[in-house]
Amino acid sequence: MHQLNIVLVEPQIPQNTGNIARTCAVTGARLHLIRPMGFTVTDKHLKRAGLDYWDKLDITYYDSFAEFSARNPGAYFFFTTKGRKVHSDAVYPNNAYLIFGREDQGLPEDLLFAHPEECVRIPMRNELRSLNLSNSVAIAVYEALRQWDYPDLTRTGSLRAYRWEDTNCEEV
Repeated sequence: MHQLNIVLVEPQIPQNTGNIARTCAVTGARLHLIRPMGFTVTDKHLKRAGLDYWDKLDITYYDSFAEFSARNPGAYFFFTTKGRKVHSDAVYPNNAYLIFGREDQGLPEDLLFAHPEECVRIPMRNELRSLNLSNSVAIAVYEALRQWDYPDLTRTGSLRAYRWEDTNCEEV
């Protein structure tokens, strides 16, 4: 069974973290939150963005990046606008850790400099600063899952009032 890990280092905006929590819940990814955070986990905006999926999450909290890394050996991928490699060129092994920084500062440059081969970038126009954090996480999660052929995820949907029958739709 494949396991994907999403790591947020000092997230500041509760709505982003709530959206990311929802992405983790629907994909089965584990969520790791590194303090300090710009909100409390009881924040109403955080809960609203995650909707009713909080009980479906595998979530762990840490007081520092050092504590996180000591407890979680594995393949780390640092998502940053400063990366030299494209995120979709990376090969994500089972139990990969996709690591994201603060919305306002990103990941610390000393951390990035210490791991140049693990820094990846989602392509975007140069004159703009960055993508929204929750959008970046969703892009990264689905690239890793695509490489793994979407393990344990439902591939087809169904309609309420109709049935998919080959290329024709019949009313139920």
